[in-house]
Amino acid sequence: MIQFSLRCPNGHRFDSWFQSADAYDKLAASGMVSCAVCGAEGVEKAPMAPAVASGREAPERPLSQPRTAAEQALAELRQKIESRTEDVGRDFAREARAIHEGEAPERAIRGEARAEEARALLEDGVPVMPLPFLNTRKSN
Repeated sequence: MIQFSLRCPNGHRFDSWFQSADAYDKLAASGMVSCAVCGAEGVEKAPMAPAVASGREAPERPLSQPRTAAEQALAELRQKIESRTEDVGRDFAREARAIHEGEAPERAIRGEARAEEARALLEDGVPVMPLPFLNTRKSN
């Protein structure tokens, strides 16, 4: 496993783990690496300092717990959205359009859409928006 510091075209910085440097390169080349903050494509590696063992003790809180009030609020928002919506995965664009056109039952959904699919939905008046957190599928 390797951790990279990443930066999106909108200037957001975040870290993500990958199986290997080659795995990152393959995912990035196929458009599978997106911004953890805004979902933008075109993420690139950012300069980073090497990790050096300091001999310090493990942190008092698990790393999976929010560090700040903003992270806590985001975690609560994610839980609320996930508990009130149906995950349609990669069928999001098709399902959102079907709901909008009355071809599928109206309900709250969430899922994944490529940038061009999301743009087409918005251009056609389908009300969609990106969620401010990583998707549950491990892409980066």
